[in-house]
Amino acid sequence: MSGHPSGRGAGGDLGFEVCDLELGKVAGVAVRGEVELATEPELTAALDDRIRRTAGPFVIDLTTVDFLDSCGIHCLVRARALLGRDDRPLALICPPGNVRRVLQIAAVDELFTLYGSREELARSLAGPR
Repeated sequence: MSGHPSGRGAGGDLGFEVCDLELGKVAGVAVRGEVELATEPELTAALDDRIRRTAGPFVIDLTTVDFLDSCGIHCLVRARALLGRDDRPLALICPPGNVRRVLQIAAVDELFTLYGSREELARSLAGPR
């Protein structure tokens, strides 16, 4: 992860952080820890800031997210809506596991382009050789 952590979650969770993520020319964030009611305001603020400061495709890396509840889903859907205003695509790096299952159960997984790893995303960005 590159960039600077945005700090600690509103609930004092030392494990939650949001960092700038840059994969080539694609901007985004990497999220770590639990995304839930206590950390939702911080994630929303970080996403709003990064989306406002960048252009083009945007990526949210959820690889190191341990838990995602409905508040977290709301943050992701909200980010997609903000990006959609400018026809900017949103991709999630979300490996198979609990977080991806939550997205599937909530029936929002099809709202996003999902990649299982940063490497999978990088191959997609590189295009055919």
